[in-house]
Amino acid sequence: MKRLKSILALIVVLALLGGLGYTAVYGLGEDKSGSLSSISLGLDLAGGVSITYEVVGETNTDKEDMSDTIYKLQQRVDQYSTEAQVYQEGSNRINIEIPGVTDANKILEELGQPGNLYFIRQTDDDGNPNYYDAGEEMLGFKAGIYELTEGKTIESLTESGDIVLSGSDVTAAQAVYQQDSYGGNEAVVSLEFSEAGAKAFAEATKRAFSKSESIGIYYDGEFISVPMVQAEITDGKAVITGMRDYESAQSLASMIRIGGLKLQLNELRSNVVGAQLGSNAIRTSLYAAAVGFALIAIFMIAFFRILGVSATLALAFYCGAIVFLLSAFEMTLTLPGIAGIILSIGMAVDANVLVFSRIREEIAGGKAVDEARKSGYNKALSSIIDGNVTTLIVAIVLRIGGTGSIKGFAETLMLGIILSMFTALVVTRVITNIFYGLGLQNPVLYGKAKKAKIIDFVAKRKIFYAISCLVFVIGIAAMGINASQGKGAFNYSLDFVGGTSTTVTFDKAYTLEELESTVAADIKNAAGIDQLQIQTVAGTNQVIFKTSTLSVDQREKVDEALVNNYGVSADNIAAETISSTISSEMRTAAVEALIVALILMLIYIWIRFKDIKFGAAAIIALAHDAIVVVVAYALTRLAVGSTFIAVVLTIIGYSINDTIVTFDRIRENLHNATSKKEMAELVNTSVSQTLTRSLFTSATTFFTVAALYVFGVADIKAFALPLMVGVICGTYSSIFIASPMWYDLKNNFKTFFAKKA
Repeated sequence: MKRLKSILALIVVLALLGGLGYTAVYGLGEDKSGSLSSISLGLDLAGGVSITYEVVGETNTDKEDMSDTIYKLQQRVDQYSTEAQVYQEGSNRINIEIPGVTDANKILEELGQPGNLYFIRQTDDDGNPNYYDAGEEMLGFKAGIYELTEGKTIESLTESGDIVLSGSDVTAAQAVYQQDSYGGNEAVVSLEFSEAGAKAFAEATKRAFSKSESIGIYYDGEFISVPMVQAEITDGKAVITGMRDYESAQSLASMIRIGGLKLQLNELRSNVVGAQLGSNAIRTSLYAAAVGFALIAIFMIAFFRILGVSATLALAFYCGAIVFLLSAFEMTLTLPGIAGIILSIGMAVDANVLVFSRIREEIAGGKAVDEARKSGYNKALSSIIDGNVTTLIVAIVLRIGGTGSIKGFAETLMLGIILSMFTALVVTRVITNIFYGLGLQNPVLYGKAKKAKIIDFVAKRKIFYAISCLVFVIGIAAMGINASQGKGAFNYSLDFVGGTSTTVTFDKAYTLEELESTVAADIKNAAGIDQLQIQTVAGTNQVIFKTSTLSVDQREKVDEALVNNYGVSADNIAAETISSTISSEMRTAAVEALIVALILMLIYIWIRFKDIKFGAAAIIALAHDAIVVVVAYALTRLAVGSTFIAVVLTIIGYSINDTIVTFDRIRENLHNATSKKEMAELVNTSVSQTLTRSLFTSATTFFTVAALYVFGVADIKAFALPLMVGVICGTYSSIFIASPMWYDLKNNFKTFFAKKA
């Protein structure tokens, strides 16, 4: 009877796997929901909408105003995609690229005219409210009802002093709930003004309240709200009540935010652009995923036997489920997002390796298979939870505090971590139970752990420290040499330093692959450069080439190559200087979010391990890994761009998980050590016991990334190579740096940490 139940359970599991596999390939329904093809892809993988705005009435735009406008626009367009990019083009233009969308007109309609919002006093010289025509009383947000009457313009209202303040005086506009007079919750729009705006608003509300007047909010050609003034407001904060619902409040707040830019912008052009990497990148990435999965399966089955089969089936479940959930949550997938998935796959495999290693240890200790399985899961649970929670902390903080591609990385990582924990702790365990119920109970099928050979890591720790310091010195020397030669310490990509955007209209349409093999090569040769990004414009023969900043001489040579080799008219070539897509605000936000994440990890590890020195050692190891990756970029001259941030974050997440596992074993064995000598033996024993598991996990993660490098296109290779370096240095630091560092902190800083420990 028990075997029959196991057979039925196995059939259900295989059916579920088959269903997930079918859904991943073919999807559900006419829209193919849940399939790979239904996942929204980023601008680098699938293209999207490009919109160019021009500053109204400005020739020499203030840099601070332009920077502020770009940052606020970035926050605004994040609603369409976390991978949206906003950057400066020329001296007075702002370009927006939104991946994964194709309806430019709809987006333009929702955005309206940025920086075109005013607060207008609603009376004429006789005190009559005739600046607008109210078709009906406004209750909440209902655009289109109020319009300026004939003869009244923004210019005339400015001259008459009836414009109270402009949108640039609004520092914050959010939809929130507040308690109404009946004790219930009502949706309102909360506003905050700048210092100058607060003063002007106080004067306007004082007058309006005394005369029972209203102050209209005028945006993009119409009044979007005309609230009555119910009190004199002097603290620079106000709320707009009377919203129909929370969605109405959100819409009004969104309008005020986009209209509250320092600069007024007019749409110059909009179009749908093609992918930067092309379909070939997606195809080769799928090949890499298949090869990586096959290598992991072979590795797991070879080392863990029947347990490896369970892990392989569970990993198949993970792959199908991650595709389904990416589609269901409508996440936009880009290269940084793929980095998050790679990290979560590594953690899913790692959780299985942890459990299986424990099971084999229990079998080697003389326990029966069934008892060993239960004990293995119980003993591995703490390490799995701690490792995943610390990485999840990083993901959550980056999602909240990051911008652009950082959010995309964080979202996929959060989803992957939660799913990987479920896969390892539930799915793998269920499948293992099924196999055991089918009669696969011989210990030979599970294997026995060999007694760990104890290596004296502590005695050799100074050698390991010296090796790391040598790498740092080499990296600093390389950066100094490159900088002295005028190359720059790093090879920054267009994402970081901006460059030149050259728009070319050909006499025929080219595919991305054709452009890469012909035109791109000619442009690189003509300009003497090695970086170039390509975007095609849907429905036209236009192509946008983004390069490092070109001099006048370089531009002329590029123009000559295009004219001579492709018959392009000089009139059909237009070049503009563009700013970086990773603004200083985005970099600052990423650094701040990372610092907060590290502090929270330190606190979590301190609480869980009841010793702050564990957290301090972990942070030192993370800093070590980040520096090694930076050094690798300096030595190899790989382009430092948006993927650089994703790579560093991936390695930090990977390394902390690996380190936590070793620390967990130290904590488990800690009660046996009191003296300095015993502490050294404790570290050596704990690291040696987890050494095989660390190497196994690193190998499986390395397989996935190496497959991306072998099969990927150039940009994928540039992304995968530093990831491989990071996996290696993350493993190195977990084994040779983190635990010995804890030993040094434990023995050399007892007084400093006494009260907290």
